[in-house]
Amino acid sequence: MLPNRSRLSVLVFLLPPLLLYGAAVLFPILQSLVLSFFSWNGISDMEFVGLANYVRMFTGDDIFWRSFFNALGYLAICLVLQLGGALLVASLLTSLRRGRELIKTLYLLPAVISTVAIAFLFVRIYSIDPVGLLNQVLNWIGLGALEHAWLSDVSTVLAAVSVPEGWRFTGLYMLILYAALLSVPQELEEAARLDGASRWQLFTKIRFPHIRPVWITTTIMATTYGLRGFDIPYLMTNGGPGQSSELLTTYMYKTAFTSTDFGYASTISVFIVVECLAAVGLILFMLKRKADA
Repeated sequence: MLPNRSRLSVLVFLLPPLLLYGAAVLFPILQSLVLSFFSWNGISDMEFVGLANYVRMFTGDDIFWRSFFNALGYLAICLVLQLGGALLVASLLTSLRRGRELIKTLYLLPAVISTVAIAFLFVRIYSIDPVGLLNQVLNWIGLGALEHAWLSDVSTVLAAVSVPEGWRFTGLYMLILYAALLSVPQELEEAARLDGASRWQLFTKIRFPHIRPVWITTTIMATTYGLRGFDIPYLMTNGGPGQSSELLTTYMYKTAFTSTDFGYASTISVFIVVECLAAVGLILFMLKRKADA
């Protein structure tokens, strides 16, 4: 138990960030929740419509469901690239003797580059006229038949806008997982090697269980950020062609600021918040269940 004076000191230091968090995060969420029960174009008086916006979202809006499933595909690609790539690179770095700092810096660079710059860079990479880097590489290795406009093809555009987001934060999660791997006790690894454990057994039985708490935190970070992904898809395709790369976030933005339907846009934003909370709960449940198995 902390003495009263210590608890008061903690409260004094915690109060400003808590107030800031409440004003910047909790209040807008509460405001969106209230606004979701109204019809409002941003100028005229708000009209209370009850659950009409939610009924419309779940039963009468095909674009919403298309955006929802696009968001799930976008999230899946981002998680494979970010978490899978980060764990692979972090594991390889632990066995590297030289050049670690250079590699870590190179992988971390995309996380600090402007989002606009990344979007325009990948638009140029995917370009077909003039020929972008991806199509040039396909020609060089004899796969010129696969050359096409990646951002204009409804079958490839979602993956094309997901890759930049996955690439952007792989270095950040790699750095977090690398730091966690460095904390694994060397004595346990040496004992396992003496017992004849393979590299795979060393990773699955010693390293990964030790970094599981960090892995859970990283997974939650990547999942929630992926579900809220907006800037790169919006800048690259604006949800097109059609709604092939439309995400819930881009649809919400266009509903609010293009269609000026702020009540319905708030309803979509509430759904995104609930979706993120549900995803976090599912991740914690699945990983805890696996740990207890």
